Amino acid sequence: MGISLSLIVANIFMKNHEAFNQTDFSKFLNSINGRIFRISAGVVFLVIGFIYRDHALGVVSMIWSVFPISAGVFDICFISAILGGPLSGDEIRSKYK
Repeated sequence: MGISLSLIVANIFMKNHEAFNQTDFSKFLNSINGRIFRISAGVVFLVIGFIYRDHALGVVSMIWSVFPISAGVFDICFISAILGGPLSGDEIRSKYK
């Protein structure tokens, strides 16, 4: 009913990182627009954390900002790496067009 049996079987045997890296979300994150978005989101976390630096959540926000900023600046995808896939955004883009 809309989903073919071959697609279900392929997803059963597909590794988690392959399934993730073929999604539109992954393709967006690893595009230039996704990199800009991650850097921007990281800066927002950093600014909010700085404003509320006297509170625990402000400190956590500043620490968390390191992840999206570094991912955007260095063109890496932590989600893919956690799932066992490539860390490099360039490698992800070339492999999962």
